[in-house]
Amino acid sequence: MSRISKENYYLDIAETVLERATCLRRVYGAIIVTNDEIISTGYNGAPRGRANCVDMGYCSREALQVPRGERYELCRSVHAEANAIISAARRDMAGGTLYLVGRDARTGELLGDATSCSMCRRMVINAGLERVVIRRTETEFEVIQVAGWIAEDDAVPFS
Repeated sequence: MSRISKENYYLDIAETVLERATCLRRVYGAIIVTNDEIISTGYNGAPRGRANCVDMGYCSREALQVPRGERYELCRSVHAEANAIISAARRDMAGGTLYLVGRDARTGELLGDATSCSMCRRMVINAGLERVVIRRTETEFEVIQVAGWIAEDDAVPFS
């Protein structure tokens, strides 16, 4: 019997975490691992005490016809990466890896193009994480070095 890779082991756990997500569009699960120990988990959903989209029966961004990838400030949810970071101390995350899995909430299909938004990228950078591993297929994944996100600097240029 061959063993599953560490990356897929942790991605499978992140995929289980996404089952708690409450978004009607896309569900995400994230875990943070440092020194082979799970530090925290997170999934996308409304802030504590506020109604979730699944409970309200509609998505604010869909109601406003906001295209995918735009105007995240109109979303009710806290993203999976942010929730995982909020649940951990920086000293425990520094040098660690965030594992991320996304699925379409309606079809259950794996999101082969999943990635962190620019706000979550900033949080990942400030948390001191070194890598982000994103599931692309059931067994394939992409490893992103956070140093690359720092170097590409997504600041909006002023002209």
